[in-house]
Amino acid sequence: MSDMKISGQIVDVRNRRIYKGEIHVSGNRIVSIEEKEDVADQYILPGFIDSHVHVESSMLVPSEFARLAVVHGTVATVSDPHEIGNVMGVEGVEYMIENGKQVNFKFNFGAPSCVPATTFETAGAEITPEEVEYLLKKPEIKYLAEMMNWPGVLFNDQTVYEKLNIAKRLGKPIDGHAPGLRGEQAEQYIKAGISTDHECFTVDEARDKLKHGMKIAIREGSAAKNFEALVELFGETPEMLMFCSDDKHPDNLVESHIDDLVKRTLAKGYQLFDVLQAACITPIDHYKLDVGALQAGDFADFITVGNLDDFNVQSTYINGELVAENGKSNIPRVNNTVINQFNCDPITTSAIQVKASSDKVNVIEALDGQLITNCLELDTLKDENGFAVSDVNQDMLKMVVVNRYNNADPAIAFIKNFNLKEGALASSVGHDSHNIIAVGVDDESIVAAINLIIEAKGGVSAVSKNKEQILPLPVAGIMSAGDGYEIAESYTKIDQMTKEMGSTLVSPFMTLSFMALLVIPNLKLSDLGLFDGKNFEFKALFN
Repeated sequence: MSDMKISGQIVDVRNRRIYKGEIHVSGNRIVSIEEKEDVADQYILPGFIDSHVHVESSMLVPSEFARLAVVHGTVATVSDPHEIGNVMGVEGVEYMIENGKQVNFKFNFGAPSCVPATTFETAGAEITPEEVEYLLKKPEIKYLAEMMNWPGVLFNDQTVYEKLNIAKRLGKPIDGHAPGLRGEQAEQYIKAGISTDHECFTVDEARDKLKHGMKIAIREGSAAKNFEALVELFGETPEMLMFCSDDKHPDNLVESHIDDLVKRTLAKGYQLFDVLQAACITPIDHYKLDVGALQAGDFADFITVGNLDDFNVQSTYINGELVAENGKSNIPRVNNTVINQFNCDPITTSAIQVKASSDKVNVIEALDGQLITNCLELDTLKDENGFAVSDVNQDMLKMVVVNRYNNADPAIAFIKNFNLKEGALASSVGHDSHNIIAVGVDDESIVAAINLIIEAKGGVSAVSKNKEQILPLPVAGIMSAGDGYEIAESYTKIDQMTKEMGSTLVSPFMTLSFMALLVIPNLKLSDLGLFDGKNFEFKALFN
């Protein structure tokens, strides 16, 4: 890489000052920064870091994720590959590392701590403590990824503590996942060595965790949006905060990334250096990342903006290379291989019929912009010839989860707030085990949407009265190997179709993907049945 110079107003976040200067880059590092008066009319600052993201949720392989993210000034991610881990095990994690290495972007992967996420669902793989140790010893693996099994932490599960102790012994930080945990339980969880959490949905919950020394990643993704609830923490403990997306669909990633959170926080009047500390610096220090912070000797990772008011990213540099300029990515496409595990046959409508043993039913209430759900006990179940069916009039729709790893009986539940008036949606992105999950107004549509996914060995599909659409996801059934911008466009079209079918959710497929996520309360559906995420036990469909 050739030598270069770049000048402007230098935003030195570490030393909390702005000065005019020129940066001298040789190879991939900043060799010196010289203060001078005659500089270009721009601001230079460290690049943004997404402090917790599942790259797989973008439906793009890492190399394509990078192409889209750099446009928004993102130079690095702290990435938990547990989605592909649940499908493919260690092989999947190594696929993410190798694919990410093909492009100039700083992926910092974690060793998945909870594969499978629970014993109450069927996953495609298991990552044992021995394999966790194998992964943590890799230089590309920077941390033990989110410890979702908080009951295991609180009740001294031997396997959980084996993994925690391996991370401590190897000096790798441990990420948390503890939605709703408060008081003594939060303290006990943190004392186990877990140092971050991205699951806070109230400011009081975050304060509870902060006082025990835990860092809080403020999350704003495609489904879970906690920014407004937590942003006031910048007025209290800014040094303990980071920004993250957690899950970001491709259409949203084309629009914005961490840059949007920086703009929104500054617009609320919070201090510039506090905001940039969270966006650029705290993740470097917490995870010991090989990412530059705009100091002499650092890697040449930085961005330029025209001014500090609208904060629009003009250019992004990683390792001294211009990777994005004026909204265009300079990262080239690479050849992406496909790995997968998809072993189920098409289903019939008789497989998803369920006898109505009572008119009293436990119903999942999906909440727009949240991963948590409510459990509703209703006595208004629609019954046709003794079978429980969807009821469009009261927005009580049938939901189905099909095991994609073996042929097995589907699991059935009912859900509110999808508001479909016709047809069905289905997806093989079903956190965390990535079985097929579907919701619809009638059994024929649900089965048609599911079988489209099975035929493609992964994807998201929509079926209406006169139209069928599928976005294939052949990499582990959760990602595409195609061009990121084209995938974003295809996703926008199928998302638009769900709105035409009546859905009122901001991101119906993202919300659907979390309806099988058992580690987030209150009521979810796995391939093995309806699950009470508060008490960590199965729950009967009918009362």
